[in-house]
Amino acid sequence: MGVGVMEGMKPVAAMVVVQFVFAGVNIFYKLAVSDGMDMRVLVAYRFLFASAVLSPIAYFVERKKRTKVTWRVLLLSFVCGLCGGSLAQNLYISGMKLTSATFASAMTNLIPAITFVLAVLFRYERLAIRTLAGLAKVTGTLLGVGGAMLLTFYKGAQVTPWPPTHINLAAQLAARHQHEEHASSSLHPDSGNRAMGCLLCTGSCFFYALWLILQARLSREYPFHYSTTALMCGMSALQSAAFALCFDRDLIQWRLSSGVRLLAVLYTGVVASGVMLVVLSWCVKRRGPLFASVFNPMMLVVVAVLSSLLLGEELHLGSVLGAVLIVLGLYSVLWGKGREAVEHEPAKARAAGTELPHIDIVVHRHDPPPTPQQQSTEPGPAR
Repeated sequence: MGVGVMEGMKPVAAMVVVQFVFAGVNIFYKLAVSDGMDMRVLVAYRFLFASAVLSPIAYFVERKKRTKVTWRVLLLSFVCGLCGGSLAQNLYISGMKLTSATFASAMTNLIPAITFVLAVLFRYERLAIRTLAGLAKVTGTLLGVGGAMLLTFYKGAQVTPWPPTHINLAAQLAARHQHEEHASSSLHPDSGNRAMGCLLCTGSCFFYALWLILQARLSREYPFHYSTTALMCGMSALQSAAFALCFDRDLIQWRLSSGVRLLAVLYTGVVASGVMLVVLSWCVKRRGPLFASVFNPMMLVVVAVLSSLLLGEELHLGSVLGAVLIVLGLYSVLWGKGREAVEHEPAKARAAGTELPHIDIVVHRHDPPPTPQQQSTEPGPAR
């Protein structure tokens, strides 16, 4: 019983770690913008470093059990890299520049709802609204999205539980490198472009949700996590580099001259994409795309705390109430997924042909021993 619970908790713990790491990506994105780095170049470097780290690991770890890579697997890897890598990330940073970093982070919480709709359409999930499990999944998804929106758009009273740190790394970088005007235009743009920014962020959420669906398909076609993630990151690196060069051919932007740029590239490339994408792919294979997407609103909670500690932002009542709704929604979806797994267990056992153990009893028939009269009439041995 205890071993089964521990096995079931592994994907949950893995997704919590993934969201903490992805929250750090948002912090480094803000710092890189303040340092004047072109975000398209950062996305290209992110996937380039990830593929450089994952390729040798995939070769040595899976070389004995890995099967031949087919054209179908290559095509799926290209589409996965396009949807979950270059398109999703470049649309996200473009929307962030036209709106704000907070608004773009809030829009990512549409991912669970979009993933749920796509998973139902592609038959990875059952709607089953009349069952408790289906109702819990739908309610949990809506609670997570509502909590994330409340966290972002409602402030309320200030409730920061710790004294102000007076630390604002983004402002310090902007002042040091004399990019105040550039950073301000990146983080607080004209409100006239807000509608286009909202559309770009929604497109990013759609392609990320579509990537979760395609990743589940790729895991079934080619169940080698390191190899598929390395292929996907390699495809994303080529696509993102071509996209960055089309918009900005200034080679100075590609120089990692400052420590902040190098740290941002190493963290987002090696840790976030190189390591966490493998963990995320494993979770998608184990529990499905919806399970992986419902943890996404947790990132906003971590970002709010880190922004308060490192970027000089304050926590408000809306953040606390939104975090409570996010946790309730997450627990509701996990409960629904767990109940659904329990309900499907007997059907899986019957499909596997499981039978009760039985014992075969074999009876051998022997002739009865001869009577004294039969022994006397039997002929003796030949002389």
